[in-house]
Amino acid sequence: MYRNLIKPLADVLIALVAFIVLFPVFLTVVILLAIANGGKPFFTQPRPGRHGRVFRVIKFKTMNDRKDANGELLSDAERLTPIGSFVRKTSLDEIPQLLNVIKGDMSLIGPRPLLVEYLPLYNETQKRRHEVRPGITGWAQVNGRNAISWEQKFAYDVWYVDNLGPALDIRIIFMTIRNVVRSEGISSATSATMEKFTGTR
Repeated sequence: MYRNLIKPLADVLIALVAFIVLFPVFLTVVILLAIANGGKPFFTQPRPGRHGRVFRVIKFKTMNDRKDANGELLSDAERLTPIGSFVRKTSLDEIPQLLNVIKGDMSLIGPRPLLVEYLPLYNETQKRRHEVRPGITGWAQVNGRNAISWEQKFAYDVWYVDNLGPALDIRIIFMTIRNVVRSEGISSATSATMEKFTGTR
C-alpha cells in the first residue's frame, strides 16, 4: 500500500509545497544561470524511469557549452561555471526535478535517473533499480553519491528496492539534509562529476 498509493500521493503533495516555498530561490538561480550560460538556465535530457519508460528530466544547467579548437566540448571541470559549482555544491540543481515529481515521472526518494545509454549495460540484478520510480535523492545518494563506484551505487539501489518503506524514506530524507550541509559526495575521486558507466567487468 505504501509503495503504490501512499508514497506517490505524498511525493506529489510534498513536491508541490516544496516548489512553492522554494520558488524565490528557483527564480534567483534561473536568472544567475541564464547570465552565466548565455540565456540557458535549464538542462533537459531523456532518462529512464520506472520499468525503463523514458521521460525528460529537468535540471539547472551548471556547465556552459565551451568547446576546444576541434569543436569538441571541454571537460566537465573546464565547463563548470562558478555559479554552477555553487549550485551543485548546495544541491540547488535538484530543485527543477520537483516538477518531474509533480508530473509523476519521479519520486522524491529512489534510485537516481541515469542515462538512457546505460540501459543495455546493466546486468540482471542492476536492472532491478527500475522497479521503482527514480528519485531526487536515494539510498546510494546518502551513502557516497558520486564518490562511490558504480557497482556500489547499483547495489545500494537494489537494496533500496527490496527494503522500500516509510521508515527508510524518512531516514534518507534526514541523511540527505546532513549530506547537503556537509557537501559530501559531490565529485568522484577522478572527476568533477561522475565518470560514465561502461558496464560491470
